[in-house]
Amino acid sequence: MYYLMKCPTPWLGNNRGYLTDWITQCWVRLAGRKIKLTANEWLQGSTGDNIRIGADFFERLAIANDCKISKNSNHAGLLKSFPALHSDVFSSEKVLPEIVRFYESTSDFEMDVWSEWCSVFKPFGWLLRFLFSHRLQQLHMPISALETSAGITSEIIQLEDIKTGQIRFVGWLRTMVESGDTIYAGLYSICSPPKYDRPCVKVVFPLPNGNAIVIMKPEVCGDGSLKLHSRGEIFGDAGFYFVVQDKSGRAWAKYVRSMRETIHVYVDKKNELRADHVLKYFGLVFLRLHYRMIPRIDRSRTKSI
Repeated sequence: MYYLMKCPTPWLGNNRGYLTDWITQCWVRLAGRKIKLTANEWLQGSTGDNIRIGADFFERLAIANDCKISKNSNHAGLLKSFPALHSDVFSSEKVLPEIVRFYESTSDFEMDVWSEWCSVFKPFGWLLRFLFSHRLQQLHMPISALETSAGITSEIIQLEDIKTGQIRFVGWLRTMVESGDTIYAGLYSICSPPKYDRPCVKVVFPLPNGNAIVIMKPEVCGDGSLKLHSRGEIFGDAGFYFVVQDKSGRAWAKYVRSMRETIHVYVDKKNELRADHVLKYFGLVFLRLHYRMIPRIDRSRTKSI
């Protein structure tokens, strides 16, 4: 009930949820296309409830799927096997070993982050936070560098099927240390969208009655760095998708071609692992995120000096 009282948008009941969420879902139904998720595995993904997503989403997901949960297990990675991304246009073996290690053993790293909002889009960032992200505790991007000055947490969460012992879900939970707000809770996997038909990195962000899905093409640069692009042209290509489901199992998907992002993972001149994350809307940069990934053993040595 705390979230109902604090929310700036009306509550419409358990089926529709909050007004702003319901309007967004109606837009997806009207502007998108009706799909059968059973025939479109590349668009399948976990959904959230109508009140919030938050840091406890993975616990709820584990209970619903008869899984046991583990957090930051030794050498737990976003991707089980980085070479699974290999294709005729992406030579995974040419990517620097430290970058491969990060994706296969992400729990071995801590992260620092800095954010840069384009001044024109900053009010839009505040509006999104006011209407959606703070309430949902999902996609709660830092508006200023001060918000992450105390650091962010990074947890790799694995959900293991109790009966088979197989890892069914791999999630990445990032929160702000100072406020405790969830930056995002995302589920990582590899998929091949039908119009590209090559392995891509797939990230699912659970939302009320659906999710947002980003599908990114991998590219290796001449210096061994990695770029992930959500650049695509048509439905079925890489890119950004909203998916909405109703209680009867029907689903709709909207391909948002105007939203694009690029993640560049590289080793800098100081031999530190970094990433630059650029988000664009209609070709205009609205947010840059800069990350430094630090091996946990190195961080502990630094603190002991």
